Amino acid sequence: MLKGVLIAESLRIGAELDGVPLTLAKMSRIEAGTAADGQPRHWTLLEFEAAQSDAGPLAEALAGCLAPTGGWYVNFNTSAEAFVVFAGQVFRYPRGDAAGRDKAKEYARSAGVPEAQLDWED
Repeated sequence: MLKGVLIAESLRIGAELDGVPLTLAKMSRIEAGTAADGQPRHWTLLEFEAAQSDAGPLAEALAGCLAPTGGWYVNFNTSAEAFVVFAGQVFRYPRGDAAGRDKAKEYARSAGVPEAQLDWED
């Protein structure tokens, strides 16, 4: 199983995520302590699971659903790989690979993600 977290507010208006079966493991509402400009102060976290074989299609589907502004991303992991997905951009690297993580972080910064939000698990 792959596991990840999607912030519901990161979805662009009109987006639909379908074609990849997801299991909702947990849903919670939090106050975002490090919201970027344009991000709301309260977030809805959707912790999800899916089959590892759906990792690639899920990443592509999410890349088509995320808002292109506001510094949003979603991350998820399989047992072997980390995925960090932005609007129109997917980073996929072996878990624990510092070079892969650094490339994703570099892109995240250019997309407006605050430094404090570059804390995804890989």
